[in-house]
Amino acid sequence: MKKSYLLFIALLSLMAFKPVNKPKDRVLIFSLTKGFHHASIADGIAAITQWGTEIQFDTDTTTDPAKFTDANLKQYKAIIFLSPTGNGFFTDDEKAAFQKYIHNGGGFVGIHAATDCLYDWEWYGKLVGAYFVKHPKIQAATLHTTDQNHSTTKGLPAEWTHTDEWYNFKDISPDIKLLVTVDEKSYTGGTNGDVHPISWYQKFEGGRVFYTALGHTKEDYTTDTLFKTHVLRGIAYALGRKN
Repeated sequence: MKKSYLLFIALLSLMAFKPVNKPKDRVLIFSLTKGFHHASIADGIAAITQWGTEIQFDTDTTTDPAKFTDANLKQYKAIIFLSPTGNGFFTDDEKAAFQKYIHNGGGFVGIHAATDCLYDWEWYGKLVGAYFVKHPKIQAATLHTTDQNHSTTKGLPAEWTHTDEWYNFKDISPDIKLLVTVDEKSYTGGTNGDVHPISWYQKFEGGRVFYTALGHTKEDYTTDTLFKTHVLRGIAYALGRKN
């Protein structure tokens, strides 16, 4: 009887310490286009989905604003706006759900044309941090990593060359924290001056925000290892991870 009792206690102990598989973080990639459609969106979805296996997050994708409900957004640790374009695609209820999601600590990642949408919603402009105005032709330019101490810039050199579609911005929020700038002397067509923001982060109304203007080309998602590092660390920040 004593042996049976001890065996029972041992089994209970093993059950108590049985490792539990922690669910992966889940992100929602939103890429509705009611204006210009970037051909690289499909490459971006494929790449981010694959990259998620490397730092343990799962992805869902949608172009449907109706997915922005309290019940649906609760399952996501971060929302990624992958080059959406256009105005007026959220109803008042969908806007409220998005705002509640951020207020409850949700993460937001904006990539490239995430600043080229929802010009008619002031709150969104403050969330993403700026609005796109125009861009010159695709060309190489010099980037400067202005904050090398932040978690999102680990692995990025202080200065690097990248080929992309260089956005000029308006309504730049004074609250954003710059991570990367582009040197307007290294290319033609820049209009933001000596401090031309390309990537930034901020804590906004309870949520975590990361944005990069990079991401126009297919090569960004298929062969550019620095871009991959840049975006993955931005996603990790939005997910609330420390490094």
